[in-house]
Amino acid sequence: MRTRLVLLSARLLDPGTGAFLPETALAVSDDGRIAALGDDREIRALAGPATTVVDLKGAVVTPGLVDGHLHPVSGAELTHGLDLSYCADLDDVREALAREVRTLGRGDWLFGWGLDPNVFGDRPVGTAPFDAVLDGVPAFLLLFDAHSALASRRALELAGVDGPRTFDQASAEVVCDADGRPTGFLQEDAACALVERVAPRPTPEESRERLAEALRSMAAAGLTGGHAMDANGESLALYGELDAAGELALRLRVAPWCQPGTDADGVRALIERQGTGGALWRVAGVKLFMDGTIDNGTAWLERPDCHGESTHAFWPDPAAYTHIVGELHRAGVPTATHAIGDAAVRHALDAVEKARTTGGSEVRHRVEHIETVPDDTLRRFADLGVLASMQPTHCCDFTRADHSDNWSRRLGEERASRAWRCRDLVDSGATVVLGSDWPIAPFPPLGVMAGARHRRPSRDLGMPPHGPEQALTALEALRGMTTAAAYAAGEEHEAGRIAPGFRADLTAFAASPLTTPATDLPDLPVLLTVLDGRITHRATEV
Repeated sequence: MRTRLVLLSARLLDPGTGAFLPETALAVSDDGRIAALGDDREIRALAGPATTVVDLKGAVVTPGLVDGHLHPVSGAELTHGLDLSYCADLDDVREALAREVRTLGRGDWLFGWGLDPNVFGDRPVGTAPFDAVLDGVPAFLLLFDAHSALASRRALELAGVDGPRTFDQASAEVVCDADGRPTGFLQEDAACALVERVAPRPTPEESRERLAEALRSMAAAGLTGGHAMDANGESLALYGELDAAGELALRLRVAPWCQPGTDADGVRALIERQGTGGALWRVAGVKLFMDGTIDNGTAWLERPDCHGESTHAFWPDPAAYTHIVGELHRAGVPTATHAIGDAAVRHALDAVEKARTTGGSEVRHRVEHIETVPDDTLRRFADLGVLASMQPTHCCDFTRADHSDNWSRRLGEERASRAWRCRDLVDSGATVVLGSDWPIAPFPPLGVMAGARHRRPSRDLGMPPHGPEQALTALEALRGMTTAAAYAAGEEHEAGRIAPGFRADLTAFAASPLTTPATDLPDLPVLLTVLDGRITHRATEV
């Protein structure tokens, strides 16, 4: 078999041990696997006329970094609009909207994303502060959690939304005032869809190029793979097109959604879809939701938040969720359940425990987010073999150490002090997978690993950390995006290590991510990204 790629003068870092391998070079065969490790002389001899040879000049190479939770297609679409994530208060938002309105033609829609509900302070979340700016403008502004949005008066009018609605998603709501008039605040996917369905959509060509560009940017940041937590719209077709054209810059593991109301035929279809895909992507697993978000009052908590909210599950009948988890488990299909509140996490674990009584304990189920949980929940992850999928930058950027933020105020001191318990989960024996949840938070993996270590706001590292006792070590953070991600996918026999026979998905850095200070880590240069033995990013100095 021919040699596709040779890397020389490298320091090969093993995330299993945290030590460098004795070898300094590797060769990749035409099947995209590591064929050999050795010294520079031995490996250089394996190169043929068509082999790409790269002298890394002492760069540090790790297994390719994998984002454990992201939304590539919806992210590429949503982040195409006005970025509101930098807005700190209502005046910032108004100014940003006013600038954007001036660029619009008559009847054009305004799309925004990343809006932090903390900008409203003690005021209710709604479009009232922006009515004057958005007068006559159809606008759809996605809040940072992507579970809720603001729709302007004109957008609601075009969608025919003039009062409350009922939905299969129990926590979905068209929020209305005391007179029954919509405030513009739409909670959860079903409510947002009322407006989204009348808004203009990108062309297939635009969607394809936006996705391709987003994936190229991810590769440049050091990512070689991602666990995509949806298959909505034309996602699978877009992955297939890019894969066939050789333009899929990440290896993707895709989990389609299973929503409340899914019947037996729907579950059967999800099972039958498993394993389909292409060279660099495949459907593997099912994504479910057990609750919404704390910021919106749609999480499922064992005790209400300070507004008396977050008391209900996403599924009107949580037992229906438990039944479906059991059906998927018996079919050997791993589940990934969005569970943010303590009651939601507990119910997800209960469902897995019940499913395991029927056998098939090797199925690796996951719980996503796990923002606040009590002590008695922690050990159950390891006992049940459930993976903890965490996004530490959410804690860094959307909460504060003094608990002055919306998330913390809603929960109160006791529960806010149990924020994103990464350390406790690792110490309890759980496998912790790290990710960004992009577009909710930025995708650069070095920022994710840094946040897991310093737990400070990425825009102001001088601020105190939120729960520093929950920080991970540098090695634990690296494992969260290498070995843990491979294990979560059931691919530890072929991914997450630098060894012969393993996939040649690799990331090279100017220095070791283990010795780079956490606050400096996001700026560590990514010199080379390799996917399936092919270079997807190469810095000019390499």
